[in-house]
Amino acid sequence: MKTSQSDFVSVRGVRLHVRRWGNPDAPTLFMLHGWMDVAASFQFVVDALSGDWQVIAPDVRGFGLSDWPVAQQGGGHYVFHDYLSDLDALLDHYAPSGEVNLVGHSMGANVVGLYAGVRPERVRRVVDLEGFGLAPSRAEQSPRRLRSWLDEMKNPPTLKHYASLDEVAARLIRNNERLAPSRARFLAQHWSKRDDDGRFVLLADPAHKMRGPMLYRLDEVMAVWRKVTAKVLHVEAAASPTLAQIAGDIPLGEFKARFQAFSDWREEIVDDAGHMVHHDQPAQVAALIEAFCA
Repeated sequence: MKTSQSDFVSVRGVRLHVRRWGNPDAPTLFMLHGWMDVAASFQFVVDALSGDWQVIAPDVRGFGLSDWPVAQQGGGHYVFHDYLSDLDALLDHYAPSGEVNLVGHSMGANVVGLYAGVRPERVRRVVDLEGFGLAPSRAEQSPRRLRSWLDEMKNPPTLKHYASLDEVAARLIRNNERLAPSRARFLAQHWSKRDDDGRFVLLADPAHKMRGPMLYRLDEVMAVWRKVTAKVLHVEAAASPTLAQIAGDIPLGEFKARFQAFSDWREEIVDDAGHMVHHDQPAQVAALIEAFCA
């Protein structure tokens, strides 16, 4: 297993934990994890990389060892665009000039896809692991969304505590039946911490479970994607259950037509994998990333 080192970078008063693998002089891959995850989630892909790469992966604010600003401020919800701003600051810190290679999983894929349209001159390649965006919203959904948001502000969500790391690992396996026990045990150590009562709690601010008051505007997202000049590789699990869940009643072909907004987009389908494709088939994912970003 390749060893990482930890940095802590202050971004607008928020201390972000950043995990780094590899030679600092090697070509760099920036990796951004998904919702309810941490940077260590990329360990298996990093181990499978055959070339000489430096991999830089932050714990997104409110996850892992990064600050939880919403919890520290006494409640509220996380604003998606803060993830873009954090990425912008981290790229200025680690790669202040030139173009970068961005890899994102799920929520992280949505962040890097948007970033590539906002700062197209800064992005060379985008690898999107199971990033789909959300179902298009309708204006008439707004009253219900606002009411739900107000209710959650009064009764914020919580996270379950676990008696042991084995219980945390078991939870991970329940979420992903393909996850090997050894990998689940590794992830559990980075995905949780012991609380004051000796139990284990996930390293995630529960406020991340709150849905913000604003609707998802697909037309705005696609307008940003049209500004992307980097080549984009979309990596998707065969018969992706996450895609089916997000698309709902929308035919999959119609749903995925949104990707036509990218000027240079290609797709790779990975068999025997689910949403956590980088856990299920890390060697294949690593090979796709290396071939695309070489």
